[in-house]
Amino acid sequence: MKPQRSLITVSQMSIMTIITIAGLRGLPAMAVMGWQSIILYLLPAVVFFVPSALVSAELGATYEGGIYQWVKEGLGKRFGFLAIWMQWIHNVVWYPAQLAFVAAAAASAVGLNRLTDSGVYITAVIIVVFWWAVWLALKGGNLFAKVASAAGLVGTIIPACLLLILGAAWLLTGQHISTTLTHSSPLPTFTNFASFALIVQNVLAFAGMEVNAVHAQQMDHPKRYTRVVGIAFVSALAIFIVPTLILAMVLPRNVNLSDGTVIAFQTMFSTFHIGFMGNVVAFAIVFGAIASIISWISGPSLGLLEAAKDGCLPDYFKKTNANGAQSGILMIMGVLVTLLAMLYIIFPKSVSMVFSLLIGMAVALYVMMYILMFVAAINLRRQHKTGNSGYRAPALYVMAGVGIVACVCAFVMTFVPAAGQTGIPTSLYPVITGLVVAALAIPSVALFHIAHDK
Repeated sequence: MKPQRSLITVSQMSIMTIITIAGLRGLPAMAVMGWQSIILYLLPAVVFFVPSALVSAELGATYEGGIYQWVKEGLGKRFGFLAIWMQWIHNVVWYPAQLAFVAAAAASAVGLNRLTDSGVYITAVIIVVFWWAVWLALKGGNLFAKVASAAGLVGTIIPACLLLILGAAWLLTGQHISTTLTHSSPLPTFTNFASFALIVQNVLAFAGMEVNAVHAQQMDHPKRYTRVVGIAFVSALAIFIVPTLILAMVLPRNVNLSDGTVIAFQTMFSTFHIGFMGNVVAFAIVFGAIASIISWISGPSLGLLEAAKDGCLPDYFKKTNANGAQSGILMIMGVLVTLLAMLYIIFPKSVSMVFSLLIGMAVALYVMMYILMFVAAINLRRQHKTGNSGYRAPALYVMAGVGIVACVCAFVMTFVPAAGQTGIPTSLYPVITGLVVAALAIPSVALFHIAHDK
């Protein structure tokens, strides 16, 4: 007898989707742009976030199974598998870097900054937290959703609201407004290639709307998934734009971007004579980062399980436990992340740079996944297989077309080194990026053929 599965509520799914997309960690990088950050957020939102949200809503309202099922229905099983593989492998590379941030932030919050340079400490935190997240996913049901939504509420949504309150108090009490905001123009000056790079980077900041669609059929009311998309869309925009302007109001131009959010909280709390709250919020942000790991770990792996059941992967990938969870795939993820984490011990001084470069390059695969999603949506609408019941995206052809153009631009930009990148010679960067993309994509082809040659 199958175990009774607990259902995910609309509020839990909404919070999971919000924390999958939005977070406070990257806001300082945009805060230094001052008022220009509004345009630099809105343009990517219009050309990518709106299309991906609307298309995801229509596809999610018609098909269960997330990105694999959507692309499979529109373009065939081979392309469906390629899409879910791109999403999954990109995240496997991303997990160690995100958890390294968790380790460093936790050490800083308790005043043990020296641990941030310890490869053993970073590796231990990555392994412990990731395997704990794997354990949650293995429990099945909605336990992972409860934990992710609770941690996301504590670590992302509440701090964002608190930042809004502190920002209002900062203005009302006449505190100093940083020149980061007062001396900035509302319109970006697109004078060089780097200016456009900021917009493309923010295209990727809005990625992830489709990740939790795989859980739509586990909701207590699956047809309300479109409501989840709407809530997440509005909330993510608010979390990105408003807190960014508040940080710009408080932070100096030369702020350390890695911990700028915590510095802003500490500055405002100290001004209002409640400095102890700085460490409290620092811990909360750590929980928010962990929540994003939990949200990302289940969706792509469950999508890969669907592909495995369709014969796209060897039998081990089909393995599930008594709770119906994708145990085989989660074990593989755990081993891969553990091996990647060991690099922090072997190369403690350079591994962070290597992971940053690797993630930037792997983004090319994730962007290609979105291109497949948009093309599949167009094909399905042409065949009248979507939009007939439930939600129907307005102007889908236009939305998908704009999304494809945005993704192509983002794909091209992944072959261009970011400003200040010194790890790889500029002339070699496109070549190495191409090799990394190929190295991450080739296993999918090999595994697909192994499964079909049996």
